[in-house]
Amino acid sequence: MGTYFTSGSLKFLRELAANNERDWFQSNKERYLNQVQEPALQLIADFAPRLAKISEHFVADPRSQGGSLFRIYRDTRFSKDKTPYKTHVAMRFGHEAGGDVHAPGFYLHIEPANSYVGVGLWRPEAASARSIRQSIVDDPDQWKKAAHAKAFSSTFVSDGESLARPPQGFSADHPMIEDLKRKDFIGGARLTDKQVTGDALLADFTKMCKAASPFMRYLTEAVGLPY
Repeated sequence: MGTYFTSGSLKFLRELAANNERDWFQSNKERYLNQVQEPALQLIADFAPRLAKISEHFVADPRSQGGSLFRIYRDTRFSKDKTPYKTHVAMRFGHEAGGDVHAPGFYLHIEPANSYVGVGLWRPEAASARSIRQSIVDDPDQWKKAAHAKAFSSTFVSDGESLARPPQGFSADHPMIEDLKRKDFIGGARLTDKQVTGDALLADFTKMCKAASPFMRYLTEAVGLPY
């Protein structure tokens, strides 16, 4: 498939981080469109048939607005940080059932020296979190196969935050208590700048998503959605 992001893409993001203001962005908007947004949308389009082979229920939508690509514009309404732009590019491949970032998804984050792949559910709503925890209690062996098997753990590191105490209704003595205490049921894998700008990015991302498939299947079915 060739390359998507280039050294110019990463240079733009570094310069945006140093000049995070509207005048600079407007003067450099063509660079953003050509070096960041366009390759991201092309990657999403090229990933779509590969994602369909992993799960037909997850979506790669290459629209420039309302699709898999996150907007570059930050929502500053409730933030002390009023800088107007994100200094990374992010893509999320969510379930066809819809939902927001708190639903199951595959995630690709591109940022100089800080790119990564994410999988799972970030901060699920209370009912979904309880369903996942109950599923772990009901079938811990299947959870181990999904979240702790070598194919997954050799690629992804368990990420996110955990509760300080056992969740209500679950025993502190349960052998999977550390998993039950998770606030986020996610895994992360780092990408180097060389990988991001290389011609194997799509293949690498696809391979990581395939490795995460049992983990994603477990979580998706645990919250009552088809995988």
